[in-house]
Amino acid sequence: MATPSPLQRPRLRQLVAMGGGGFSMEPRDPALDDAALALTGKGVPKVCFMGTANGDTSEDLDAFYAAFPESRAQASHVSLFHRRRDDVAARILGCDLLYIGGGNTANLLALWRLHEVDRWVREAWNSGIVLAGVSAGASVLFEACLTDAFGAKLTPLSDGLGLVSGSFCPHYDRGRRRSSRFRQVIGEGMQGGFGVGEGSALHFCERDLVGVFRERPDCVAFRVSRDAGKVREVAL
Repeated sequence: MATPSPLQRPRLRQLVAMGGGGFSMEPRDPALDDAALALTGKGVPKVCFMGTANGDTSEDLDAFYAAFPESRAQASHVSLFHRRRDDVAARILGCDLLYIGGGNTANLLALWRLHEVDRWVREAWNSGIVLAGVSAGASVLFEACLTDAFGAKLTPLSDGLGLVSGSFCPHYDRGRRRSSRFRQVIGEGMQGGFGVGEGSALHFCERDLVGVFRERPDCVAFRVSRDAGKVREVAL
């Protein structure tokens, strides 16, 4: 069988999962956003923002457009709370980078499924559009996650999109309540995965972890797994 030429091959599927940071949390440090932009291979890429998880607030949109001026990107957004007649699917599938904001993980999944956005996000991923998510926006891309979407108690949620395997815990700081709870639920049976702290992001290519981006040298990311009945945490 003949090997397809580079022009015939689909673009690699790439995903950036931020534990925290990016323009919405670290507006003065563009390192993680710059890394996501660079993966598109475009000088001024088309970037589409989805702020569903935080209710499509005007504050998030203002921050997004301030962080991605015309010199940096061709910016647009999709709003489900204030949906108009624009073609949501065309906007999602027409970008180079789909940027998914943080907020309530459960609400994000419910609304995406109600509006069939989950199908278009999956199509964007399979077509080689770079996906970048922060906090809840990253959590939904995994099979499972740890979330505070249902209140103060941190709860395992196991119906993510599963674009990459395993579980995800954002805002992961070793020794704090969130990291301890993540290790606990993995010990109780949730699939192993990744605990990612503020200012760190995982880079996946074709479902494989290929690197870690950091805003600062002290930003942390861990692989957390269960082996022979014990939960193990390994720094990435």
